[in-house]
Amino acid sequence: MSVAVISFSVFAASQVGTPGPANMALLATGARFGFRAALPFVAGVALGKQLIIWPIGFGVMELAEAVPGLFEALKWLSVAYIFWLAWKVANLRLTTASTDPQTPPGFAAGLLVHPLNPKAWAMIVAGFTNFVTPGTSALMATATIAICLLSAQAVLHPIWTYAGDRIARRVAGTRGEIYLMRTLAALTVLSVLYVVL
Repeated sequence: MSVAVISFSVFAASQVGTPGPANMALLATGARFGFRAALPFVAGVALGKQLIIWPIGFGVMELAEAVPGLFEALKWLSVAYIFWLAWKVANLRLTTASTDPQTPPGFAAGLLVHPLNPKAWAMIVAGFTNFVTPGTSALMATATIAICLLSAQAVLHPIWTYAGDRIARRVAGTRGEIYLMRTLAALTVLSVLYVVL
């Protein structure tokens, strides 16, 4: 096998399962709107990673070497977007889904999370550079990485969303609510800074 599937699957689970911008967005969405209402967003987040896996597998790495300034600019635009999301999370107040006048973010909003997430880019690049044997066909390497990551996301993203729903039921309307949301925002910012710096 030209892709170290088992070791990459362990790596993928560790990366998908730990705090980061996507998981903080899932946690906050579950907390704000409830688990069921958040499911279209969860599906979008999971499939959104595919939008960057396939281009990376089929040549984005070569473009990054040819035009490093473009990728540096995109990296900082992504960081700015994630910081904006963190600010929104910090200022969210929890309600139950039945009394919330706003609509939850949907599938399309979820698709944007990973393409604008520096942690996702770093994770995928690390997958190709550390777990794929040189000379492996682009199709085989990309399909293997895509399937492993999607499998991890299918299990772990709903868990983060459900955790947000459960936490919200305990702290909504209490003094702990503002601290929870600020903590989630801070974790989002720290996860991005860790990847970028």
